[in-house]
Amino acid sequence: MYPDMNKEAWQQLFLIHGIAIEEVKVKLDKLYETYELAGESNPIEHIKTRVKSFESIARKLEEKAKPVNVANAKKYLNDIAGVRIICAFTSDIYGIFEALIHQTDIKIIEIKDYIKNPKASGYQSLHIVVETLVQLSDCIEHVPVEVQIRTIAMDYWATLEHKLRYKYFDKAPVHIAQELKKCASIIMELDRKMMAIKKEVDQYDIKENEDNQ
Repeated sequence: MYPDMNKEAWQQLFLIHGIAIEEVKVKLDKLYETYELAGESNPIEHIKTRVKSFESIARKLEEKAKPVNVANAKKYLNDIAGVRIICAFTSDIYGIFEALIHQTDIKIIEIKDYIKNPKASGYQSLHIVVETLVQLSDCIEHVPVEVQIRTIAMDYWATLEHKLRYKYFDKAPVHIAQELKKCASIIMELDRKMMAIKKEVDQYDIKENEDNQ
C-alpha cells in the first residue's frame, strides 16, 4: 500500500491532518457562538470533512510528476485535510470568509474564488487554504487545511457533477459537459434570485421593527 514502506509516517500524516480538521471545526464553533451572542442566525447549514485517502494523495502526486512519499505529500499538497461549509446564501459565504480571516490564530495561505470566477465546467465555490497548528507530543506541526465554502445549490450541482463525470473517468462527452454547464448557469440564477428575495425579506423585517418602536 505505501510505496516508500514507511507505514508509520503515513499513519502519522493522516492523524495530523485529522487533528487539523478538528482544530478548524473548533474555530467554526467559536464563530457560531459569536453569531448567537450577537443575536444573529448561524449562516452555516452544515459542515462536511474528509482526509484524503492514500490513493487520492498518490494520484495527485503522480499528476504532478512527484515521487509518492510523505515528504512530497506535505510539500506539494495543501488539500489533504478538507472542510466543506455549506450555507444558504452567497452573502453568507463571504461573511464566513471575513470571520475566518480575522481570527488571529489562523493563517491564510491561499484564496481561490470560483464564485466570482467560475471554473470552465461551471463549478462554483470559495476555496481557502488555511494553516493551523497541531500540537504533538514532541513538536508543533503547521498543517494546511482546504476550506471550501458554498451554497446549498452550489453543493448540489458539484456533488451531482462529480458523480456523473466519475462514470466517464473525468472525460465526459462534450454534450454532457455542455449540459452540466447549462445546469451550473441555472444554479447561479437560482442563487441570485434567492439572494434578492432574502434582501427584500430583510428590508421588510427592518421596516416592521421600525414601525413597532
